[in-house]
This record gives sequence, C-alpha cells and structure tokens, in this order.
Amino acid sequence: MTQTAVGELGERVPGRWWTVRLDAVGRGGTAVRVTCSRPACAERRLPSTAAGRAAAVAHLKAHLRAVPAPRAEAYCACRAEGCRTHLPDTGRPARGEPWRCGGPVVLAVLADREGRWWQAMECCSRCAAATPGAKTVGTSRTPGGPRTTGRPAPAATGVGAPRFSDHQAPAGTGAPAPAPRSVPARRRPRQAKIAQRIVPHDLLPDALREELTELGDLFRAYQRREQPDLALLADLQERKARAFATWAGVTGDDDLREEARRAEQAAATIRLQHQQRTGGVAYGDGPAVTRLLTVPTQWEHVRSVLAHVADHAPLPGPEARLLVLMLTLRTAHTGTGNLVGQDVNGLGLTDPRDLVEKLTGCGWLSLPGTVDDLLASRPENPTPITVPSLVPPEDGAGPFTFGRKTRPKLSGWAQRVVTDKKLRKTKAPAGPRLLALTLATQADPAGRLGPDGQGVALTTLTTRVPAGPDELRHLVDRLTTADWLTGTTFTDTRLTGRLTERVLPLTCPLL
Repeated sequence: MTQTAVGELGERVPGRWWTVRLDAVGRGGTAVRVTCSRPACAERRLPSTAAGRAAAVAHLKAHLRAVPAPRAEAYCACRAEGCRTHLPDTGRPARGEPWRCGGPVVLAVLADREGRWWQAMECCSRCAAATPGAKTVGTSRTPGGPRTTGRPAPAATGVGAPRFSDHQAPAGTGAPAPAPRSVPARRRPRQAKIAQRIVPHDLLPDALREELTELGDLFRAYQRREQPDLALLADLQERKARAFATWAGVTGDDDLREEARRAEQAAATIRLQHQQRTGGVAYGDGPAVTRLLTVPTQWEHVRSVLAHVADHAPLPGPEARLLVLMLTLRTAHTGTGNLVGQDVNGLGLTDPRDLVEKLTGCGWLSLPGTVDDLLASRPENPTPITVPSLVPPEDGAGPFTFGRKTRPKLSGWAQRVVTDKKLRKTKAPAGPRLLALTLATQADPAGRLGPDGQGVALTTLTTRVPAGPDELRHLVDRLTTADWLTGTTFTDTRLTGRLTERVLPLTCPLL
C-alpha cells in the first residue's frame, strides 16, 4: 500500500482472510480435494463432489467456531488484498468520490455459486455491505458496549480441528485461552432431498447416501438449465433408478422400488425421444426409426382407443369393428367430424352401404342425409357425422384424454396403416387390416412382438380382432404375404415374431 494508506491505518492490524477450495484430483475420476489457505490446515481427499462439498463447508464452519470475535482494531482484509472497492495504490480515486470504510469490523463469509470455494474475512460493515453475496456472521465489540452479534466459543484443540498459524501462542508461554462466550443455537444441517424425499443422514452404506445427495443436486441443477439435454436427463434417470432400487433393497420400502421402476421407464422414454430427434443409433446396430407418431403419449392414446372400441363396438364382426374404430378416431374429441366416401370405400369392406345403415339404424352413428350421400361425398364437400356416445357432457369430458391437436394425428396414423400399399395390392379384407393396427401397437421398439419380444397373448389378439384361433392363423398368413410380419410362431397361448423393417415407421412401440 502507499505511505498515505499506511499512515491512515496507523497501528491497526490487518484483517484475517482465508479460503477453502474444492478441486478435482485428476481427470477421469470422481475424487476431489479440499484445501485451506491457512498453512496449518492439511489437504483432504474425498471420493465424490458431494462428500468434498460437505467436508469443505464443515471445515469453514469449524474455522468460524474457532476464530475469536472480529477485532475492532483490524482494518479491512479486502483492502489488504487490493479489492476494487478501495482506492488504488496511486492514491487517486477511481471514482468521483473516494471510498471510505466505516462501521464496526465484522466477520463476513462469501461462497461461490457453483460450490467451488468459500471465503471468510474481517472487514468493516460498509465493505461487507458493498460486497455481492457477503453474509455477516459476527460483529466486533464496540467500545463500552457488548458485541452486536454473539460468536461461539473457540473450539478445543484436537486432531482435525482447524488451526490459525498467525494466532498460535508461542510454545511455553502458557497463554490463557479466550474467555468462553455464549453459544447460540446451531442451525440444523441442510437436509439432502431427491424426488421430494429426504435422504436420511444415517443411511448406509455411505456411498448410497452420497449418490442420492449428488443426484438430488444434479436434478435441481438440470431444472435450472436454459436448454434441455435429453441424453443427460436419461443418464440421470438411469442413475436414479439404480440408486432407488438399492435404497429399496436396504430399507425394504416398496414405494422406493416403484419409484425406481418409474425412473427406469422415464429413462427409456427420454432416450428414445433423444434418438428420434438426433437420428442416432436407436436399437441394436440399426439406424434410428422415424415414426409417424413420435411421442410415447400418442402411442398410449392409440392403445386407449383400440381398447375402447373393443369394449363398445355396437355390432359384431371384424368389418364393423374396423369401421367403428376409424369413425371413432375421426370424431373422438367432440363426437363430431367430417367424412368422405373414400374413407369408407377404402377399408376393404364387403358391403359398406349396408354396414353404415346398420350403424345409423342402431343409433350409434348420425348422418345429416342418406348413406348414399355419404358414400358419394368428395373432399371438397365432406359429410358431417356425429357419434352421440362420444359427445362430451356439458359438465364433464369424453372417454378420451387427448386434445383436438392430437386427434388428427392419431386418425392419420390409422389411415396410413389400413391403406398400406401392400395391403391394398393383396386386396386384404377388414380382418388383416384390423390385425395390422393391433400388432402395430403390440411390438417393442425393434419390431419384436410383445414386451421384450416375448410375444402377444392370443387372448389379447382375439379381444381386439374378433376372430377364432384358426381364423387368426389365416389373418397372420395374410399379413406375412403382405410383408408385415416375419418369423411368426404360434404356441398355445402366444404369437411371437417380428414386424418387418418396412412397417416400423407405422408402429407405436411398447416401452
């Protein structure tokens, strides 16, 4: 400092200043080291960032417990470090008004937002107030009065206790220890949380507790990101699934096991979304599949419509089931929609006119004109239709949860499946087309039938496609001829096989 500055400070002592840092030990590992700027404090190495951060905070708190009260005769430690608040060494003010320290001497604490370092310093209250993020944890004793903020008594000397190299009494002097001061109530330590669950501080093994604590911090950090990173989020969900499964095994808590299962499903869904957006490798060694319906919730909506039609079809037989399904998708949101003749004539029905008349005759379908008018209508003049059972009540919602923007996507998907060019070339009737729709929603992402390629239960197929076992074999043969299925095998209870690569874009995989 300049001669002028020294003269102003007179016999005052420099303020104390120390820093606790957290740094990585090396590349490719998770170990970290905790160091303190005080020469007497030894370096510590911890296995993870969470453990290192906890040790660093504990070390700083131990320093704050051990340090005497801020000294009224100390000048600002930040001034000694040449911070920008104070005047430069030239003695010329950097601003219009020279900075003047003022107020009692305090002990202030600073912390890096990213949790890489923590600092404590003695400075005046004015400098502490001007330092962004500084928090005052102690105030010097004012002449003739008590301190404004109590400080805990110094910690007893022992193994691992922080020591101040500039405040150690000379050997043999027998310097008396500072008088004990009142100890305020200590704050409870921060509780580690993940997925709205508190991680017990005594949870064993330690590695599990540290993993859960770190995962909670990482999920909260991800929520603060400006841009999503689906690959990172999928990795976090996979780690969460493993950690919660281990936690459930330790505690025997079924809720934790269910949470692990949900995290595993979320990881698979998120990774699939990422693969479809980036066009990366999706399954095995094959390229990513760009599907007509890209969102897993849309696939669930399709399955819900198929299940609803299977339970509420007003007429028997595959032809009636197929037509009811297509009309349901066309009117699902409000119970009303538009239809043209080709929409009905292109389904491979034996007698479209008779089937539509039966649906209107039983009251399931309502038309403004005749059936012939519907079958003759063209895209420029569609026929409005109504399905009364799908019209939402005034004080409630309809049977489906998807909105008006999702409905045309689902309807367009079904239209693409039933009008597939090879189904049309082979003149497939309603049965194979209805089975194609069903199997498109009952395969895994690679096209294998059933969850994990274990096959589809025959009871599921006969529920969705009104056909007996022998007739079902005939429908499977028709789809194999149309290059929809390959490698099919029937057992007493299941159908195994694979959808061909050609039709994978039309599938809605099971996850």
